Amino acid sequence: MQQLLLGVDVGTTATKAVLVDNAGHIISQGRAEYPTKYLQAGWVEQDPNDWWLSFCKAVEIAQAGAAGAQIIGVAISAQAPTLIAVDAKGVPVRDAMIWMDRRAQAEADELANQFSNISQLTGNRADPYYVAAKIKWLIKNEPANYQKTKYFLQIPGYLNFKLTGKFGIDAAHASLLQLRSADNSKWADEVMKFVGVSEDKFPQIANSIILQGEVLSNNDSKIAAGTPVYFGSVDGCSAALEAGVIDPGVVAEMTGTSTVLLMPTDGNNFNDAFVAIEHAIAGRQLRLGAMVASGASVAWLQQNILKGEQSVEQLSKDAQSVSPGSEGVIFLPYMMGERSPIWHTNARGVFFGLSLTTTPAMMFRAVLEGTAFALAHNVEIGKAAGIKIDEIRSIGGGSKSELWNQIKADVLGMPIAVLEDSVGAAVGDAYLAGMGAGMFKDIRQTIKTNVKIEARFSPDIKVHSYYQERYARFRSLYESIKDEFDKSAPSASYRLK
Repeated sequence: MQQLLLGVDVGTTATKAVLVDNAGHIISQGRAEYPTKYLQAGWVEQDPNDWWLSFCKAVEIAQAGAAGAQIIGVAISAQAPTLIAVDAKGVPVRDAMIWMDRRAQAEADELANQFSNISQLTGNRADPYYVAAKIKWLIKNEPANYQKTKYFLQIPGYLNFKLTGKFGIDAAHASLLQLRSADNSKWADEVMKFVGVSEDKFPQIANSIILQGEVLSNNDSKIAAGTPVYFGSVDGCSAALEAGVIDPGVVAEMTGTSTVLLMPTDGNNFNDAFVAIEHAIAGRQLRLGAMVASGASVAWLQQNILKGEQSVEQLSKDAQSVSPGSEGVIFLPYMMGERSPIWHTNARGVFFGLSLTTTPAMMFRAVLEGTAFALAHNVEIGKAAGIKIDEIRSIGGGSKSELWNQIKADVLGMPIAVLEDSVGAAVGDAYLAGMGAGMFKDIRQTIKTNVKIEARFSPDIKVHSYYQERYARFRSLYESIKDEFDKSAPSASYRLK
């Protein structure tokens, strides 16, 4: 009987499951989508039960492609961080606030005002992206739900509970609570006291490859009872494993709904423009340049503005005939506010330079360029912070677009390497399960062997020179109107009676 490892990644729009053998080769895959609830500007939630249903479906599809195989280990990663409040039976007391949710900006401001050194205390700047501000919002606005809460979990911990009946949080997700010390070794007591939460609201914290429990019998996932389940990690950490992003120098950009620039460090390159998080590999940390709405901006333009009249593939084909610079159109991709590097909740998307001659293809190319400029902004600050960036690997759904890859290469002035058969974080999760099970004697060598470059997109020097001018205008445009975003925010919720 073939023995396989199951890796599952719960993204912002879908769950992906992969079964991997002891050489790290993908045997089969499964995928299942679920909805997101955009309640109002800055309020974004998902139903935890939808994650469980999609997990079961994706795993079932993957298992069907490897009939007769035995799963010997499971690890899960997910979008992060998330506010999941559950009662003593593990039942959510409300829908989950996902990473995109920005409603707790006022509470984040309170944290920043109270702790001028919060980055030094917790490793990250005060922001509603993290869980601390969301908990403070919950205590203030939904006290009954807070009282019902036994534990605050993260997505892998929630799904692991459904599988094993045991509560837990992996160390990578714990570092994004903004309630832990900067080195993630203990609770940040002063911050917890100010938020109004105690450590008994959180279950056991453990490294990603530690055994959390074994699969219970009669569970809906159809994974055999007794199968080991490991704590898992954040999607970016697992994606870094798949891309071979372990040692400083090789970084990756992961583009799906959002874009995350994955930069490994030895822990000495601190800059609170980035998200600081533990790597799945011992002795390494990651700095994440986390942008909110790259792929989401593409989908918004195609579906909401162009009403789906042209496919993304057709728009991309048409945009290839548009000259760099999109005939003067510049796009600021801050459709749901922005995280790295500007951390501006009230920022919004902007098309600048539209005219009566602007075509859908020009707007589409401007979106691709605008998201590439945002990526360049993160790369620029990363290099200034001393982070070594010698090679950029592209993973995620965005890496399938040749036009987007070329634009990124031309904007950055660096080659973009695209992995062969890249699946994403789920493969890294399978590696974590294998590490936990002791299957991989040398995980670095396994990863090195399996990372294969399918294509390299080299920058056109002349186009790069032109894009440097456009990038400067992109930066200048934001700086010139950033205060207007904050002034406009209070009136954005006006409703006609």
